[in-house]
Parts: sequence; C-alpha cells; structure tokens
Amino acid sequence: MKNLLLLLPLYARRKSGLLLALFCALATVAAGVGLLGVSGWFLTGAALAGAGGAFNLFAPSALVRGLSFLRIVSRYADRVVGHAATLRLLADLRAAVFAALIRLTPRQLARYRDGDLVARMTGDVDALDTVFLFVLAPLATALLAGTLLTAVLGYWMPAAALAVALALLAACVAVPLWLLRAARRPGAAAQESAAGLRAATLDAVDGHADMVALHAQAQTAEHFERLCEASAGARRSQARVAARGQFFLQVAAGASVLAMLWFGLETLESGRISGPALVGLLLAVIGIFEVAGPIMRGASRMGSAMSAAARIREVTQCEPDMRDPDTPQALPESGVLELDRVRFAYPARTQGIGPLVLDDVSLRMAPGERVAILGPSGAGKSTLLHLLLRLEDPQSGQVRFGGCDARACAQSDWHRRIALLSQDAPVFLGTLRTNLLIGDPEADDAALWRALDAARLGDFVRGLPDGLDTWAGETGSWLSAGQARRLCLARALLSPAAVIVLDEPTAGLDTAAETAFFQDLASAVRGRTVVLATHAVLPPGAVDRCCELRAGRLHELSSGMAILA
Repeated sequence: MKNLLLLLPLYARRKSGLLLALFCALATVAAGVGLLGVSGWFLTGAALAGAGGAFNLFAPSALVRGLSFLRIVSRYADRVVGHAATLRLLADLRAAVFAALIRLTPRQLARYRDGDLVARMTGDVDALDTVFLFVLAPLATALLAGTLLTAVLGYWMPAAALAVALALLAACVAVPLWLLRAARRPGAAAQESAAGLRAATLDAVDGHADMVALHAQAQTAEHFERLCEASAGARRSQARVAARGQFFLQVAAGASVLAMLWFGLETLESGRISGPALVGLLLAVIGIFEVAGPIMRGASRMGSAMSAAARIREVTQCEPDMRDPDTPQALPESGVLELDRVRFAYPARTQGIGPLVLDDVSLRMAPGERVAILGPSGAGKSTLLHLLLRLEDPQSGQVRFGGCDARACAQSDWHRRIALLSQDAPVFLGTLRTNLLIGDPEADDAALWRALDAARLGDFVRGLPDGLDTWAGETGSWLSAGQARRLCLARALLSPAAVIVLDEPTAGLDTAAETAFFQDLASAVRGRTVVLATHAVLPPGAVDRCCELRAGRLHELSSGMAILA
C-alpha cells in the first residue's frame, strides 16, 4: 500500500475537484437510497389507504418527484466531475512519470525496454484510475450514507441499526481488505503480462523486417500467444476474486434484511413504527448495499493498481546518475573543448567497473576546428562523444569547455554549448517546421531557411507545395534518408551550440549522399567546432585533422603517437 502514497501529492493538488466529485457521488447515493425508501413508504401507504386506511399521498409523491430529479442531476454531475477529476489526476501522473524519465541519463534508461517504458506511461498509469473511481469514492459515500441511514434506523430500531452497521462495515471494509490480499498476485500478473504484450508488440513492429528475413514469425507469434494466455489467466483470477466479493456482499445484504425483519416486525407490533415506514426503511437498507458493489469490483482490481504503483514508483524515485553542483560555474559562449587524461569504464554487471574503454585520453580542439575520431566498432568512439556531451562522467581526468570542468557547471548550460547529430537522429511526427523548431523554439522563418540552406536542403523545401509546413511523416517517411539526415543537421545548426558533435552522421546513406554530406559540412557549420566520429572515407577538406582510437588510446594518424596532455 505504501506505493500508493505517490498519489497523495496529486490528490492534494486536485483536492477541490475530488471533493466536488465526492459530494456529487454522495448526493447521488443519498437521492437513490432516499428514493427507494420513499417509494416503498409511498406504495405501501397507498395500498393500505386503498384497503380502508388513511394516507396523505401528496407529501410522498412530491418527495418521489424531487428525489428522482435530484438523482438524475447528481448522477450526471457525478459522472462528469468524477471522471474529469480522474483524468486530470492521470494527466498529472503521466507528466510526473515523464519528468522523472527525462532527467535520467541514457545509461539509466537503457535498463528498460522501450515497450516497458511505454507500458509504465500508459497501462500502469491507467490502472490507477481504480483507486479513486472504484475504491475511495464509493467507500467514502457508502460509509457516510450508511452512517446517516444507521442514525435514522437507530431512532426506531436500535438493534436493527447495530446489525446493519456491522453488515455495512463487513461489506465495505472487512471483505474489501480480504479481497485486496487475494487480488495482489493476479493483479501483479495482469500488469506484467500487459506490459509484456506492449513490449512484444513494439518489438514486433520495430523488428518486423528482421523477423521476416530470418523466418521468425512463427516463434514471435507463439511468444505473443503465451503472453495472451498469461494475461487471460490473470484476468480470470481477478474475475473470480470479484465474484467472491459479490457473494459476500449479497450475504451481508441478506443478513441486514433478516435483521430488519426480525426487529422491525417486533417494533411494528408494539406500535412504535408504522407499516409504510418499516417498508421504506427496509428498501433503503437494500439500496445502501448497492453502493458497495463498485467497492468489490475496485478491490479486485487493486492488485493491478498496487503493482502499477510499484512499477511507477520505481521510475519516479530513481535518482539521476549525474547532478548539478550546488553552485555551478558559468560557461563562456565559446572556448577550447578538451579532454584531459580521461579514463572511463562502464559499470560491471555484478559489482565495480568493467575494463577500461578509454585509457588516458587527451584531446584539445580549438574553436572552429573540425576533428574526426576514427576507429573500428567497439573502439570507444561513441563513449568519447558521450563524455563530450556529458551523458557520462569519466572515472578520472576532466572534460573542459573554455577552461571549465563539465562537472562544475549546470548540465543545461553544457548542453546549450554542445549539440548532437547522431546516426539515429529522429525525425519527429509533424511538419518540417516543428522538427526544426526543436533546435531553437524562438527561430523565425528567416533563421529556418538559413539553417536549411546551410544544410543544402533549402532548395528542396522551397519546391514543396507547403514549404516549411510540409508533413514529414512517421519517422520522416516522406523524406529520403539523405534528406532526413540534412533536416536533422539543420536542426542542430539552429541551436546556439558552439560545438557540433556528429556520431556516424552518414550511416545508412549511399556513397553519393555520403560524399555530398561531408563536402557541405565545412560551409554548413559556419566556423563552429566539429567533432566527428565515423567509419566513412572522408573527402579532402572535410576535417582539419584525424585521430584514431585503438585499445582505448587516442592516436594522431599523421604521427602514430598517442596524444598526451
């Protein structure tokens, strides 16, 4: 249950809407129970009046009309206000989960599968709507309305009131607590299987071409079918838990009716209550137990809610690996970018750190200089770029810009000075304009066109019917691979960064597009510092100098000697 405490700050933020929803729910229950009771009183009184008794028909008929109208209005308001409050809570929770994810480092996010993160943002958050709609609100209204009804019963039949109160406590508190324990395991299984299904679906979509090429469709379908069977089994277990709750609810309601008849007939014989009033109270007692029905359904789903809350809490309470200093230093607008005797190794799977990826690496890049980092796959080129971008921190040595250590300044300032164009830089779903504005949200059209012209994409965009407002398609599907890469380059150029880091920027391009990209690089970056990691053959003039990573050390290709500080 402690995992559900993460909802308390969100509830506090939305307390006015939740209290209004609770008031509407209470008004609905009170009107429904009152309508049932008054109807019983009215019909019984009218029947006795027809048999020769005297009964005032005007008061109960007016109450029936008034309570009917009140129930219609309050029920509608309950649905609108309650669901609106819940949707706002879920929106707040999604924003909180996304904010927690976005502050983590790429290495921390790499621990999760893409589908698992999607499941936490969608299915796990959605599972928590159970808490208010099907547990807290019905429980509060049942207890409040039950207290009021018990007080009314106590005026005429104290013993019956005590029996009804005990049955209500059993139905609204004791049985749901028991169901809560019984629902934990199937609820956790339901959430895990749902997350597995989402992950399997995303994996199948992303890797569909590979699966077809390797004839792995049958194995993938079998795996998905096993996940479906596990999900169905968990849902059946939840349904059995809910059915047991409904059984005990009917037992509690039946016991209350028997207690009402036992003590009510005795009270009727003594003349302390009239027949119509007894029938009205009896029907009101039956009506109050209808409120406990959603509690039973909600309790059976609380296992899923608790499992979802645990999965969300794991993400939201995860602290980022890197933090800003208490008093960050200010970074200059431009300066020398350098690595000074840097050593780095990734954490081992068990304890400690693994083998060194970078060993005593030093490199100095003057403003406006273009440097290529070469080396075979696995040599550590991407790791070196991650250190420059401060996605990782070295175990020893320093990464400096303008003489300031990366760990001594704010990460946001560092990332404003250094921009990245990676081999898998995404083209987001939207227009060319919205993709470009990610680099600089304040850029005007003139700045967008300058960036496109610098990336040699301006003439192509001008020839499009909608120009900057042309739809880019899913992952840039309406663009060629070269055009998509140049669009991402233009986006990086729009940023105010003094350093552009390129990680295999021509991966996936044909030879002609690759050569054209590198030939245009010098004019595109307009004097900014460029750090380029690539396997490609560079045309003359693309960079000022080349270095190669071998066995964790950086070597100048011209001298073959390790570059030292």
